[in-house]
Amino acid sequence: MNTTDEDAGLLDDAAQVRQGVTRLGRRLRAARGPGALSANKLGVLSHLHRHGPATAGELAAAEYQRPQSLTRVFAELEQAGLITRIRDDRDRRQSVLAITPEGTAALARDMAERDAWLASAMAGLSDTERQVLRLAGTLMDRLAGDLPHPGRAGGRPTEH
Repeated sequence: MNTTDEDAGLLDDAAQVRQGVTRLGRRLRAARGPGALSANKLGVLSHLHRHGPATAGELAAAEYQRPQSLTRVFAELEQAGLITRIRDDRDRRQSVLAITPEGTAALARDMAERDAWLASAMAGLSDTERQVLRLAGTLMDRLAGDLPHPGRAGGRPTEH
């Protein structure tokens, strides 16, 4: 097979994975209850839960957004008591954001709703199919963390 055929095959594979991920993402979002947190809020809470306290700039870089784009999200999360904001000891001009116990609980509730729907959907699959999906999940997580973001010099955020 020549390089052009390999490239075409890789593009076909990528399109199939993208379509599956997109459709599954839509179904998972639909499985969330009314009043659920936005994707941006979940992204911030998830990052703080996994990586600990971070500055607005670090969070924005991890979410591939500009800090200004998340200003309202940070304010709403803080107002809801899901995160705290404290002045950075090293640089008094910026704040460090941290998840609160209430934020951890809200994140856990959201994940539980989506996990329950997904577990129900996966119940009809064979053991082998579920193992393949677990492996695919691991590989997609690796791809999301290891590859450069389009248009972003230097690739991934520094804390990953």
